[in-house]
Amino acid sequence: MPAVSKGDGMRGLAVFISDIRNCKSKEAEIKRINKELANIRSKFKGDKALDGYSKKKYVCKLLFIFLLGHDIDFGHMEAVNLLSSNKYTEKQIGYLFISVLVNSNSELIRLINNAIKNDLSSRNPTFMCLALHCIANVGSREMAEAFASEIPRILVAGDTMDSVKQSAALCLLRLYKTSPDLVLMGEWTSRVVHLLNDQHMGVVTAAISLITCLSQKNPDEFKTCVSLAVSRLSRIVSSASTDLQDYTYYFVPAPWLSCKLLRLLQCYPPPEDGAVKGRLVECLETILNKAQEPPKSKKVQHSNAKNAILFEAISLIIHYDSEPNLLVRACNQLGQFLQHRETNLRYLALESMCTLASSEFSHEAVKTHIETVINALKTERDVSVRQRAADLLYAMCDRSNAKQIVAEMLSYLETADYSIREEMVLKVAILAEKYAVDYSWYVDTILNLIRIAGDYVSEEVWYRVIQIVINRDDVQGYAAKTVFEALQAPACHENMVKVGGYILGEFGNLIAGDPRSSPLVQFNLLHSKFHLCSVPTRALLLSAYIKFINLFPETKATIQEVLRCDSQIRNSDVELQQRAVEYLKLSSIASTDVLATVLEEMPPFPERESSILAKLKKKKGPGAVSVPDLEDGKREGGELNGGGERGPDSAAMSASNASTPSPSADLLGIRSAAPMGAAPTSAGSLLVDVFSEAGPAAPSAAVNDDGFLRFVCKNNGVLFENQLLQIGIKSEYRQNLGRMYLFYGNKTSVQFASFSTTVSCPGELQSHILSMQLDLLSDLWFWIGQN
Repeated sequence: MPAVSKGDGMRGLAVFISDIRNCKSKEAEIKRINKELANIRSKFKGDKALDGYSKKKYVCKLLFIFLLGHDIDFGHMEAVNLLSSNKYTEKQIGYLFISVLVNSNSELIRLINNAIKNDLSSRNPTFMCLALHCIANVGSREMAEAFASEIPRILVAGDTMDSVKQSAALCLLRLYKTSPDLVLMGEWTSRVVHLLNDQHMGVVTAAISLITCLSQKNPDEFKTCVSLAVSRLSRIVSSASTDLQDYTYYFVPAPWLSCKLLRLLQCYPPPEDGAVKGRLVECLETILNKAQEPPKSKKVQHSNAKNAILFEAISLIIHYDSEPNLLVRACNQLGQFLQHRETNLRYLALESMCTLASSEFSHEAVKTHIETVINALKTERDVSVRQRAADLLYAMCDRSNAKQIVAEMLSYLETADYSIREEMVLKVAILAEKYAVDYSWYVDTILNLIRIAGDYVSEEVWYRVIQIVINRDDVQGYAAKTVFEALQAPACHENMVKVGGYILGEFGNLIAGDPRSSPLVQFNLLHSKFHLCSVPTRALLLSAYIKFINLFPETKATIQEVLRCDSQIRNSDVELQQRAVEYLKLSSIASTDVLATVLEEMPPFPERESSILAKLKKKKGPGAVSVPDLEDGKREGGELNGGGERGPDSAAMSASNASTPSPSADLLGIRSAAPMGAAPTSAGSLLVDVFSEAGPAAPSAAVNDDGFLRFVCKNNGVLFENQLLQIGIKSEYRQNLGRMYLFYGNKTSVQFASFSTTVSCPGELQSHILSMQLDLLSDLWFWIGQN
């Protein structure tokens, strides 16, 4: 860069800046700026041509005013004119103004592009750098179209100066990030890769940033860079601090370049060439050895540069996951950082060890630091470090330490920050399920989880415990006993009431033999929570009550009295009112056999992947440490029969294993919880018998069809649909008359031929229907007279 002569100082600019700083108020500042803008405008519009110095000074003033937050709507052409100057300072100010103020859609872009082309072809390195900097700063698509093919040529040309090569590499990187489809390396690929062998370290540093970005999108085209990167890294690692004096930072040779080389190698798998791989392993071992050496300086810059290289090397070791010795050494090195006084190092160590814990080679080595991690979870002041400690405990958990880790996480949950409680709850639930050998421990853990952090227990968590209890006969009695004891607490979370209502409604008979948990005691305990719960929970409890009538006939009168009270059958909530009325009717007129069929125990849930794991993965942000797969737990023998994600909601409580219920059955919410794959039973017809006054009727296939069921509570929708035809229905009713429209839609690309419709009126229905069949295919309506 040429030296600025003493006469290049702009006194007018200095005076203007001083005046602005001396203004006592915002109004005074605006007044001074407006005065200066008027002066500059008059100078630009004057007849007398301004010299380069004056243009530069006024353009500088406009730039300063813009940086103060004021809009500038003139002076752009004068800045473009400065680009044609042969003086460095004038050209620099012109490019600076354009980089800051000119929009990429400006009409002046073509003039600017012409000036840039002239500077790029001038072979003046200073002017070429200014032009490249402007291209990178603006980065518009028009500039990419104009210069994307020219810049690679400048980058690899043998006569290009090193400073220009650096600018060209970074400029090309900028254009590739904004318009990757326009930057095509093609024939330049191999020559760009060989810039890694350039003798100038600055060129290598700039080129590797470009190559790393290109490799991430097109790894196969740039795979030859691996051997060159290993070679360059080896030379840096093995060099002394005196060998690279110009690029040694506090006794650490080329730390930025080393980090970039290690990051580039993470874009590729381990080298297939044995010699290259051996050389790389040697480099990584050297980096780990240097981390153990006493520091050569007490300054923080030295340790920062040294640790930056170390963490990138560890990231590469984790990425390869193929060298057991290096993985264990990396784990031990990170373990030393867990108790370091620097918070950032503790955070990075915990984060890296989370990834190491997923490797089969280093998992055992990570587990040796469990006490240190637990202590960090309890004592760390920084919430982000505590969260990483919780992540690491989750990652290092296996069957041998599951109970200890879950207990520690539950203990921490009582005082955990609110921002991470939900994630902690999900992790505890996953670990308890994944490594549960004794399912009574699993039940205790989930109930304890609800007690400690009930507000953060999502539906997926308590759904899951219900599913597992239903699928495990050996734990049902224990679950009923435990949840009964939990409900006796004065302050009981609503999620606990949901779990208690469901489990006692299904398996309360297993503990009914004890006088302390007799049927009436169970009912009174649940009903004491009723008035404190939300509408969905009340609906679930009503379903539990009707289940009690089936399990314990002696409670029938008490429960019917509850259902009969005005607060239930006249409830303002339609769902609660409907349940109360239907359950009361069902318990009053249905026989014991009907009740036993309709209200029998829930069938086992089909096995599926737990939705808790999916919820945790969704909650984790981008770049977060991956979580263990629940399938691993199944491979280790933790067989969980409850895999279905069919939520055990309040409607499901009243379900039997009917798979095709009638419309009346669906009013009880049975169809919404029908298990997949369950064998059809006669529950649907039984319910029709209960609510029918005309005697038993054979269930009709049409009545059981999904298309008819949806119109129990709605007046319009799609009645039937296949690949050829769609039939829609719309109905309206006024007193004793009803009108029904049928719409026929052709879903094919050809016109129907000989299409006709008929109205069928079976039996006594004929006398109550007045029909008019239309010739139009799209409309069919008729009146229905009701008795």
